[in-house]
Amino acid sequence: MSNESLVTVFVLTGLPRAPGLDTPLFAIFLVIYVLTVLGNLLILLVITLDSHLHTPMYYFLTNLSFIDMWFSTVTVPKMLLTLASPGGGAISFPSCVAQLYFFHFLGGTECFLYTVMSYDRYLAITYPLRYTSLMTGRTCVLLATSTWLSGALHSAVQTTLTFRLPFCGPNRIQHYVCDSPPILKLACADTSVTETVIFVTVGMVASGCFLLIVLSYVSIVCSILRIRTSEGRRRAFQTCASHCIVVLCFFGPGLFIYLRPGSRDAVDGVVAVFYTVLTPLLNPVVYTLRNKEVKKALVKLKGKIAHS
Repeated sequence: MSNESLVTVFVLTGLPRAPGLDTPLFAIFLVIYVLTVLGNLLILLVITLDSHLHTPMYYFLTNLSFIDMWFSTVTVPKMLLTLASPGGGAISFPSCVAQLYFFHFLGGTECFLYTVMSYDRYLAITYPLRYTSLMTGRTCVLLATSTWLSGALHSAVQTTLTFRLPFCGPNRIQHYVCDSPPILKLACADTSVTETVIFVTVGMVASGCFLLIVLSYVSIVCSILRIRTSEGRRRAFQTCASHCIVVLCFFGPGLFIYLRPGSRDAVDGVVAVFYTVLTPLLNPVVYTLRNKEVKKALVKLKGKIAHS
C-alpha cells in the first residue's frame, strides 16, 4: 500500500467553540436547519400551486429555494455531527469528495442564479413593456439550465484540483464541511499551484458574478429614479431590496474566505456560517415577509387547507 492511500477517513473538527457551548449550538443550528428546509419547501409549494406566481421572477425563486434546501442539507447535518461528537465528526474519503463536490456545485449554481435573477429584475424594471417578450418561458429554462450546468462544471474543476493530490498524513479538517482551503493543508505535496488555480477560478466566478449583479442594480437604480410616481419607485425598490439583502449575505462572506491571502481556520469557519447556514434561511424569510404577492398566496393556501 502506498503512502498516498493511507488516509481513508477525515475528521471534521467543526466550529471553534468552548466545550460548554456544544449543546446550545446544536439546538440553535438544528432549529435553523428545520426552519430552512420547511421554509424553502413552503415557497416551492406556494409558487407551484398559485398560478399568479408563474412568472419568471418566481420561476427563478423556485430554483433558488431548491438549491438552498439542498445546500443546507449538504452542510448542516455534518456540522451537527461535529457538535454532537466531542472528538469531531468522522467522514470517509469518498464522502468528503462527494460533500466538496455538492458544496461547490450548489454554491456555484446559486452564485450564477443570483446573477440571472438580477438580470431578470433589470429587464423587468428597465424594459417593462418588452419584458414578457424578452423573458419568455424558453429563455427562463435556458438561463436556469445554464446556471446548473455552469455550477456542475465549476465544482468538477474544484473537486478534481483538490483531490488529485496525495493525502498521507494528518486527517483532521479544521472546518465543519469538506472545503478546498482546509483540505489542501493536509496534502502531502506542494499545493501552491493548486491553490493559485483555485484562487483564480473561484475569483473569476465570484467576482464576475458580483460585478454583473452590481452593474445590473446600478442600471436598475437609474431606471427607478426615472419613475414619476413615488408609489412606483417604492414598489420597484421593495422588489429589489430583498434580492440585494440575500446577495450581500451570500457573496460577502464567500469573497472574504476565498479571495484574501492566507487562511485563518477559526475565522473562516465562523464566517462560512453566514452563507452556508444563514443565507438559505434568509431566502424564505426575506421573500415571504417582504413580498405581498407571496403573502397573498400563503393566505389563499391557508384558506384552501382550512376548507378542505
